[in-house]
Amino acid sequence: MKKKFIAALILAVSTTLLVLGISNSRAYAASTYNSIVDSSFKGTDGTKLNGIPTYKTITSALNSAPASSNVSYKIYIKTGTYYEKLNINKPNIYFVGENENTTKLTYNVASGSKKNDGTTYGTSGSASLNVSSPSFGAENLTIENSFDYPKNLAKKSNDPSKLQSAQAVALNLSGSSNKAYFKNCKITGYQDTLCSNTGTSYFTNCYISGCIDFIFGAGQSFFNSCNIVSVDMKTPSNNGYITAASTNISNKYGFVFYKCSLQKQTSTMATNSVSLGRPWHPTITLSNGTREADPNAIASVIYMHCNMDNHIKSSGWDSMTGIGPDGKTKIFTPGESRFYEYQNKGPENIVNSSRKQLNDTDALKVTIKNVLNGWNPQ
Repeated sequence: MKKKFIAALILAVSTTLLVLGISNSRAYAASTYNSIVDSSFKGTDGTKLNGIPTYKTITSALNSAPASSNVSYKIYIKTGTYYEKLNINKPNIYFVGENENTTKLTYNVASGSKKNDGTTYGTSGSASLNVSSPSFGAENLTIENSFDYPKNLAKKSNDPSKLQSAQAVALNLSGSSNKAYFKNCKITGYQDTLCSNTGTSYFTNCYISGCIDFIFGAGQSFFNSCNIVSVDMKTPSNNGYITAASTNISNKYGFVFYKCSLQKQTSTMATNSVSLGRPWHPTITLSNGTREADPNAIASVIYMHCNMDNHIKSSGWDSMTGIGPDGKTKIFTPGESRFYEYQNKGPENIVNSSRKQLNDTDALKVTIKNVLNGWNPQ
């Protein structure tokens, strides 16, 4: 009798999980979610299944979320490809995907892509997922910009269909974004994949890929045990730059990579061809109407206890140009920036005169709490 009861209980639990589409490896309690998104759902949006409102699209679920909440509003997103351009403009939204490989949020426009009204998206406007409110979180999903960068790059310069502005952002943290949290996420693209431009953000056990300046902006971000993957652009000497930070001088820290793995996409990728980063000074308009590179954007990037493959340049960092006060092109060098490393591992010549190292005392100060202005993400 006891065995029959246990068997019946197991069957009931398994059936519930199957109805919700939750695999045993991701068996979250249904009661912890405010809504579910299922691309294969055939019913009316908002219909309750097992007591939980269910939607076909993430956009519909977001529209039904409260405008303001002091606690996390959790949206469970089942396996599927969700071709949607998403804007998180409500606080405390939290996405939980069924699986980081099979739950995919994607869109495919670049900075130079035209909208229906004939204008272009611009870099930040190209983002597949734009977060402009505080306390957003995501785990177990892919955030992708699927704009075909290699195809566009291969077009001839006189091809009218070739976009000259091919920056294509997957994730953009802007506006009032702060305390953004990402766990077990894949964030993929080519040029300008991840824009952390404001507030604080934390990434743990994430996979982030791209080629040109693919982690950039003025935000304060801590990358913990992430795979940072450089896409192979098949060139022998320059396969891009990992970071293009524009940290304001008032902030002690910008991007910190802690126990991360800096990987190359292919085993045949050229050695000594990817830079750890370069200093970005965004162009600003002064009160007198002139435009110049922001003099207060003094990039801060630190790599600590990271493993680096041999695609990383022995020189470490690169310079970047901007508009000087005289209106002419100015070169901003790594030496003028706050670029540091500490106890990294990699190919021979990983420590040399062009790669500044933190001393032990300063390294002890580079904690999650200090980098993220007192926030200890959980």
